[in-house]
Amino acid sequence: MRFLVDTNVLLYAANRACAEHAPAKQFLERHLREDTPWCLTWPVIYEFLRVSTHPGVFPEPLSPAEAFGFISELLEYDAVHVLQPTGRHLPFLRQTLDELSHPSGNLFHDIATAVILREHGVREIVTADNDFLQFRFLSVVNPITPARRSP
Repeated sequence: MRFLVDTNVLLYAANRACAEHAPAKQFLERHLREDTPWCLTWPVIYEFLRVSTHPGVFPEPLSPAEAFGFISELLEYDAVHVLQPTGRHLPFLRQTLDELSHPSGNLFHDIATAVILREHGVREIVTADNDFLQFRFLSVVNPITPARRSP
């Protein structure tokens, strides 16, 4: 698995009303066309469904059917996988928490994503969320404003 695509990139790619739509969609389309092996997690999928359909977040939210259809279409590609926690999740969580200066609040959603990636040996995340820069074991790629930080 080469990388995980984070929720915000999925949201930008799915919603034409977003200013970030074009680069996010182009990124996904290129890697789907090239059959690059990449992944999602169930929490990322549910967060996408929650945010993409929320009228308080987007002026033109997706309908539940549109949001589900977007995710379903991605998951039809053989190169796209959904990672889940394994029986080794707890020790990886402990290790990750020990490496952070002050984990709290909303960061725990990102921690969950980072820990799942760590336990599966995936070292790259595609995201516009700078919070992932705190995880020294991840390489962060932002397809919206290309800047990269590697561990």
